[in-house]
Amino acid sequence: VQALRARQVRNFLATLLLSAGVPMICAGDELGRTQGGNNNAYCQDNGISWLDWELGAAQSELLGFVRRLVHLRRAHPVFRQRAFFLGRPIGAGGIKDLAWFTPSGTEMQAHDWSSPVVRTLGMFLSGDGIRTRGGRGERIVDDSFLLLLHTGPDPADFRLPGEPWAKRYRTVVDTAAEPSAPLVDERADGGGAPPLPGEHPLQLVPRSLVLLRALR
Repeated sequence: VQALRARQVRNFLATLLLSAGVPMICAGDELGRTQGGNNNAYCQDNGISWLDWELGAAQSELLGFVRRLVHLRRAHPVFRQRAFFLGRPIGAGGIKDLAWFTPSGTEMQAHDWSSPVVRTLGMFLSGDGIRTRGGRGERIVDDSFLLLLHTGPDPADFRLPGEPWAKRYRTVVDTAAEPSAPLVDERADGGGAPPLPGEHPLQLVPRSLVLLRALR
């Protein structure tokens, strides 16, 4: 139960920090502070609302996880877009700036969104589809990423989309991994596990989030 709770905390923080818009984080969220479930603790001048700066192992690991997510977000403008997504190719011969996938690796259709049994989906963000310009009007190009969300209570296979989306994928974030595990982006040599080929089935841990970088 404690391990699942910790993973859910990482899931929510990763979902927030990898979403468009301004991440709204309350001081203490990065440490796992709960306020005992009190969401209106402004008048509680006691241990309910105080920040405990004596961090235990779990708090230190979560803080490190959040730091790495913040670094990832700052390093990749694809997560910080100011223009609304169009859901269509940007430029000639490009792929969609935003696409949603089913566990079979095919794009989601209208009936998939209304299905009551859907517990797993993928979101593809194209680094070539950024419509925001830089400070001098220059085009911004970034890596592309595939974000997999699995809320089911059982393991699930997700077939990674193949070309034209990507030839291979490298895992960057996995909330089911040890919270102290480094992100791939932190490794100067790009080491770690070998990339996964497109159309490869990736098994997802129950209630987990996985972020993969698309390689071409």
